[in-house]
Amino acid sequence: MFWKQLWETHRGRVLGLAAAVFLCPIYLFFGFWNMLFCALLLFIGYTFGKYKDLDQGPIVPWSELKNWLVSRWRPFK
Repeated sequence: MFWKQLWETHRGRVLGLAAAVFLCPIYLFFGFWNMLFCALLLFIGYTFGKYKDLDQGPIVPWSELKNWLVSRWRPFK
């Protein structure tokens, strides 16, 4: 019951962490700095999963970024 409820409420986080945990042993065998990279992968997987679960939209607001770049660097003013 617990696992089903966890899957229904936090599917993105579970999938993000599962993908990172799957990739981490590959990096853990190669040293300390790669272990830090593994921790970064875990954090990124969890963050993407959290945004997916909460339906907060994209992490990077591409349309706002595009509008800012267009207004900032117009070729012909």
